[in-house]
This record gives sequence, structure tokens and C-alpha cells, in this order.
Amino acid sequence: MNNFKVLTLNIHKGFSAGNRRFTLERIRHRLRETGSNIVFLQEVTGENEIHRESISDWPDKNQFEYLADSVWDHFAYGKNAIYQHGHHGNAILSELPFASWNNLDVSTLSFSQRGILHGVLENNVHLLCVHFGLFEKERKQQIVQLISHINSDIPDSAPLILAGDFNDWRGTSHAQLIQETGLEEASMQYQNKLAKTFPAFLPCLTMDRIYLRGFNVNHVEIMDHSSWRSISDHCAIVAELQLKQQIAQ
Repeated sequence: MNNFKVLTLNIHKGFSAGNRRFTLERIRHRLRETGSNIVFLQEVTGENEIHRESISDWPDKNQFEYLADSVWDHFAYGKNAIYQHGHHGNAILSELPFASWNNLDVSTLSFSQRGILHGVLENNVHLLCVHFGLFEKERKQQIVQLISHINSDIPDSAPLILAGDFNDWRGTSHAQLIQETGLEEASMQYQNKLAKTFPAFLPCLTMDRIYLRGFNVNHVEIMDHSSWRSISDHCAIVAELQLKQQIAQ
């Protein structure tokens, strides 16, 4: 496979902005409508005993399996935040099989658990799904850990897709990341600016991104129309990518 359609979205644990409505079923429909073959998700609930008892349409299985069901046969989940009644983290859904995956703990504060979910597809494409902290101090440490992981643990020749919620509204992590890894950001490549994705009802902050190595960017779309703005507090980004032939061979 040389052509990839990639989506990233913070699903806000399956709730709309302000936790006013449980929207997981609508999220599932929206994801499927895009025809994406790789989906990066943040704030995915693996288990929540309180919601399971109180929300009538809470799924029987965990959220990432519920979203993947019958469309994405392969998935990986990184459990980051663990609490008495459950846990949540990042997930990657894929049409292609994983050769391996692991979750790297990059938490720097006891009350803010964060991770980097790293999957490797059978065609040697590396996938990184991240959700970084709200505070500048923790993000600075997390971006250093991310850069070290990319430069030390992923071969320079390997194609790479890094996507997620960076919480980097000031752009400092963006500048450091591209300078120290040589990655390209999909929206910057396609329209010469980072995508505004937060808050969903009036996107003005560039929180969510898709970084690349070894791919050409054919199209990028910010999913900011009404049917998407009502399902989470973030807007999704969808990017159509083509694997560069010299790497695919």
C-alpha cells in the first residue's frame, strides 16, 4: 500500500464539548465516513465503571474496539491515565496489521498521565500517537523525550507518521520538533499554516497536527463543519498521503 488516508482526533472520552452529550456512536459514524485507513485517537476510554452503569448506550466493549469494529481490523491502545473506576489513553486503528507496538510513559506530573503510543506496521511504517500536557513545563520535557525516541529508536530511513493533540498553542514544540527531527507537518506542507482545531465550536488554536517523514501530502482537510464540531471539543484533521517510492521499495 502506497496511498494512506490518515485521521487524528481527540475524542474527549466520547463526549461533546462540556460533556453535555455522549457522542461515541456519532464519532463512529463520522470516522467511517472519511474512509481513513489509519486513525489516531486521543482521550480514548478503555474502561469506566461509573459511565458503564449510568449511560444507557455505553458500549459493551472498550471504546477503541467499538470504534474499530468491522472497519479497522487492527488496533493498539496505550493506557495512560489510570484511576479507581477505569483508565483512558491513546489508540491507533489500522487497516494494515501491526508488526509490533508499545506505549512509552512520558508523564512528568503525578496528576497528568501522558504517553507516546508507538506502532510499527508490517510494511515498516512507524506510527506515533501522542497527547501532551496542558502546562508548558511538562510539554517541554515531553517534546524532548519524543525527539529522543524518534532519533534513537526509529531508523532514519523508515517512513513515519506522528499525529495527535500536542496542546502546543504557542508553537514552541512545533519549532523544536521540526528542527531536531527533520519531520514535516502535513497542514504546513499543504496550505503553509498549521490547522486550527480547538475549540471545536470556534477553532482558533493549532492543537492537533500530523507530522511526516517519507510521504508526500496530496490533501489535508480540517473537519470543522457542524456534524463534526458537535461530537468532541476538538476538530479532526484528515490527510491524504502517498508513500515516497524510494522508501517503499
